[in-house]
Amino acid sequence: MKILILGAGGVGGYFGARLIQAGADVTYLLRDKRHQIIQSEGLVVETPNETFTLHPKSVTRDQLKPEYDLIVLAPKAYDLDDALDSVSAASSRGVILPVLNGLSHIAKLDEKFGRARVMGGVAHIAATVTSSGSVKQLTELHALTVGHRDPAHEALAREFSALCQQAAFDHTYSENIEQSLWDKWVFLATLAGMTTLCRGHVGKISDAPWGKETMTSFYAESCAIAQANGFPTKESAQQKALAMLTKSGSSFAASMLRDLTQGHQTEHEHILGAMIDYGVKKGVPCPLLKAAHTHMVVEQNKG
Repeated sequence: MKILILGAGGVGGYFGARLIQAGADVTYLLRDKRHQIIQSEGLVVETPNETFTLHPKSVTRDQLKPEYDLIVLAPKAYDLDDALDSVSAASSRGVILPVLNGLSHIAKLDEKFGRARVMGGVAHIAATVTSSGSVKQLTELHALTVGHRDPAHEALAREFSALCQQAAFDHTYSENIEQSLWDKWVFLATLAGMTTLCRGHVGKISDAPWGKETMTSFYAESCAIAQANGFPTKESAQQKALAMLTKSGSSFAASMLRDLTQGHQTEHEHILGAMIDYGVKKGVPCPLLKAAHTHMVVEQNKG
């Protein structure tokens, strides 16, 4: 299986590197400058337990050919159109595996490529690219869930899953990947909404007098929206999520908080705004989500 990964950022860079370690045939699609650096110096990956350097295959946009079985997309949600433009020379064949936040990208990809060519993927990782260009895993969380959305690509999805099982990260094959996408979304909407609204990580929120109660209420709003749209979150998944969202002393926070504090563009419309839209259409009250979204709109419009 020939795999193309768009970019070598926190998500694509980390999981791609682990797949290469496991023997997978991975090529990165990179911008010219990043391509030159990685070709000369390698891709450095920093984890809480080790630092290693790989020398992966990489290409630039003008070198692309339609020769890949799987094309992994892991850009920020607002960069999806640019990402699709970048891989256009390679995307006339193969299956697309998006690993983006939210759900709006699925409909767009289905329209462009057809459901038969669009797998589902969910990444759970806190990672970033440092000022030196290395990919840094910020916590020990590193899980990738994939699954087929159409019988046409089930065999390839399971083949890729078998590769993931050999790699040094946690992996699950989901028989209902769209439920898995919703489960991730309700968790992320809560994490992003609360950590940006409070400008603090989970531990600081949990230590506040009403922090755990507010976090739990926020999560309940998101779960109610998922349920109203036909994707109820299982009790076991809720318990696991709330344990992470209300853990005292935890330094866990959404990447949206880092983007906000560093003055970068954020995914608030895709993670919070789109969730609110799903809730409003089903008549589900979501005042905490609306408060978090309003805060982000105001923040993004400053200056």
